[in-house]
Amino acid sequence: MEFLKRAYKRFVQMVHELAKFGTIGGIAFLLDMGATNLFRFGFGWGALFSAVLATCISATFAYVGNRFWTFRHREQSGLAREYALFFLLNGIGLLIALIFIGFTTYTLGLYDPLSYNIAKIIGVGFGTLFRFWSYKRWVFLAPEDPPVEPSTGLPEAVSSPRH
Repeated sequence: MEFLKRAYKRFVQMVHELAKFGTIGGIAFLLDMGATNLFRFGFGWGALFSAVLATCISATFAYVGNRFWTFRHREQSGLAREYALFFLLNGIGLLIALIFIGFTTYTLGLYDPLSYNIAKIIGVGFGTLFRFWSYKRWVFLAPEDPPVEPSTGLPEAVSSPRH
């Protein structure tokens, strides 16, 4: 019975985090799409450059929202560490989106706003799945989880005090 209580509590907490993550993500998505379209079609900048710049802006918003609202109850392992990991993982999520945008634009030769935005939305969707998993795993740690090394996924080595 205790197992079921713990499983239910973890499920409720995950749904709660997912709802907050989705709210922050939705706002960041609107910011990202708006900025991307402004840069790409308003200013006439390149397809990939527009996506990169807009993602930097929306990722900064997302970091603040996720750190101080979505995952505020989780361990804080230092803003510098979290921020660096957050942007590294966002960079991977951005690469996922850029693959879709680059393929649509440069391989398929579709330069119209509709094709660009469909590719961006699909890429952001796949990138978001990766980011949700990776933020919980490496950036915003659960209180009982020790910090992990991003390259290995293993707990970071804790140096013992020397006597």
